[in-house]
Amino acid sequence: MALQLPDLPTLKIFSFLDAFSLLQASQVNREWNRVAENDHLWRNLCLKKWSFCNFSKCLGSQTWKQFFLKQTKQEYQMALAQPEDFIFKEATGNLGIRTAYLSGNGPTMGGREKSIICTVSSKHMLYAWDVQEGTMIWSSPVQQSSITHLATLPQLHLAFTVDLEGTVKVWNCQDQDALATFPVSQACFSLEVCLTKDGPFLMVGNSEGDIYTLTVPELRGVSKVHAFKYTVDLLHCSPDKKWVFASGTHQNILPRVFFTECLLKPSEGKSPLSLSIPFSSCCRACWAPRRTSRITLMYRRGSSKKTGFTTFDLMTERTGGRTVIQAHQVATFLLPVHMESPIWMGASDGNMIVFESGPYLFLFTISGHQLQRFEDHQRTIGNLWADSLHVLTTSMDDSLHVYMWEEEGRYPYLKSCCHLEHIGSDLTPSCYVSKAICDNVSIVCVVSKNRESSILVMYSLHT
Repeated sequence: MALQLPDLPTLKIFSFLDAFSLLQASQVNREWNRVAENDHLWRNLCLKKWSFCNFSKCLGSQTWKQFFLKQTKQEYQMALAQPEDFIFKEATGNLGIRTAYLSGNGPTMGGREKSIICTVSSKHMLYAWDVQEGTMIWSSPVQQSSITHLATLPQLHLAFTVDLEGTVKVWNCQDQDALATFPVSQACFSLEVCLTKDGPFLMVGNSEGDIYTLTVPELRGVSKVHAFKYTVDLLHCSPDKKWVFASGTHQNILPRVFFTECLLKPSEGKSPLSLSIPFSSCCRACWAPRRTSRITLMYRRGSSKKTGFTTFDLMTERTGGRTVIQAHQVATFLLPVHMESPIWMGASDGNMIVFESGPYLFLFTISGHQLQRFEDHQRTIGNLWADSLHVLTTSMDDSLHVYMWEEEGRYPYLKSCCHLEHIGSDLTPSCYVSKAICDNVSIVCVVSKNRESSILVMYSLHT
């Protein structure tokens, strides 16, 4: 190793290494160690693994290497966790019909181990909770109308709500009143926060088929697009924020994909750049976390309501002096007739689809090849939640199961990690589906006993 390359070519070579190989290279000699510590290398590894870590201000005093290693350690601890490794907290009352992380959603930034969540109750109130302490830290005033949708922007610690009358509000979950309010004509059925290089934006879809784009936190109107004749039920930004997927569950609606920049910077007299995808009756859709222009749709067809999945890659192309969107269908398949139709789905690297069917959890390729089937629940899976790291399932017996994505071998696969049985003070069976979300240090589950009562179950790892 007497021959020393200049820093620039060495840095280029090291950019092709994974984290483990980069750590090994750093032990070869002093010069390699110095280059391997380069913040740019570790930042790229973070962006590759966690696409939502795009803003270095979230790092605090950590380097990108320190952030990567700490984050990986937390993921490893969660993957190995058993029920006895969690601290259990429980709160009862009318506490949550919708839940989202206000901080700690995904990688914990700036060295903080706290997970803060928001919940919405049927009492027309928004709450913020400290998961590790199991305590409520803030509540909004009672709102005039029932809150129908909740979204959060953990990077800025903001929560967004829409009520039954179409009133959009943004909260910092510290002050008594909302930071801003925006009235939308007609009821709203979808809500999506989009954090772009130009700043944060909020998108709202209503029952008239309109999509509003608003600035954050001022809630100033940027654009309004009439997308459909029917309700906008689904709004999803791609991981790189380049695309916005919009659809309704009505059988006559063809989903549309919008070029995000055209919604954020509308041109007067011009319609935003968009493309209709020729698959109606779409009931779910999700972007691939690591294939930022790939989207998979779940749809139902025919009188038998057969469930199918179809996957598209999106791209822009210059044709005749103008830019157009093209959608290339990568794969499509129908589930077997005997299989119970799923309600929920998730995706990993763009080649895998995870969904529930009865009491089972399935992992399929986008071409329809079954890779895994899990039988960790005794009763029907009522809810599935997935991100780029975890998959959570809950069943009607109030049990919860944790899975994590593994990437060894040809395909990513799911590793079954931990089964949590809810043993609380109220042993009454649930009448409503339990819902769960998680980050790297905590899991939160809302167990609804009836319309006026719910239990907020909070699990946090020993640290």
